Amino acid sequence: MGYGVAPIGLGLAGRGEIYILRTASRGVRPCHATRPVFREASVLMNEKSPSMNERVMPMRPLLPPDYRPSEKEPFMNPMQLEYFRQKLLGWRAELLQESTETLQHLQEESLAEPDMADRASLETDRSLELRTRDRERKLIAKIDDALRRIEDGSYGFCEETNEPISLRRLEARPIATLSIEAQERHERMERTHRDD
Repeated sequence: MGYGVAPIGLGLAGRGEIYILRTASRGVRPCHATRPVFREASVLMNEKSPSMNERVMPMRPLLPPDYRPSEKEPFMNPMQLEYFRQKLLGWRAELLQESTETLQHLQEESLAEPDMADRASLETDRSLELRTRDRERKLIAKIDDALRRIEDGSYGFCEETNEPISLRRLEARPIATLSIEAQERHERMERTHRDD
C-alpha cells in the first residue's frame, strides 16, 4: 500500500490493518502492522521504543448503517470485529446510563415514609433495583472481557474448543465465550455435579 513499516520495537500488531503512528516530533504518518494480532488504540511501547511520545492507533473500518455479519464473509474479519465492538460498546454505555439513573433515583428517594407498609414496599423496590444493578455490573465486566478478546484476536472463538462460535449466537449474546455445543456440555456437567 506504500505506507512504509513502523519503527522496530514499537510492538505493533494487526491483521494487515493500517495504523496511524502519532509522533510528537514528526506528526502523523500511516504504517503497516507487523504481527497478526488485532489491538485497540493504545500505547504499545516497550523498552526498545524510540520515543515514549509515540502512540499507535488502528484505522477502524467504517460500517454501513445496515451492516450485519454474514456467513458468506471470512469469519471475524475487520468489519465483523468492528460490528461486534460497536455493539458491545453501545450495550455497555446503555448499562452505565441506567446505573447512573438508578443512583440518582436512589439518592432522591427518601426512606422516611411515615407508613410502615409504604416503607417496606419502598425498601423491597430498592433492594430489587440494587440486585438488578449488581447483575448489570457483572455484565459490564463480561462486556469488558469481550472487548479485550476483540483486541487480542480471540473474540468469536470457543474458549474450550477454539472453534468459531456461530454468528447467530454472537448476535444474540455478544459476550458468549463458548459455542452452543460446548455450552450444552458445560450445563450438562453442572447438572450432573449438582445432582451428586
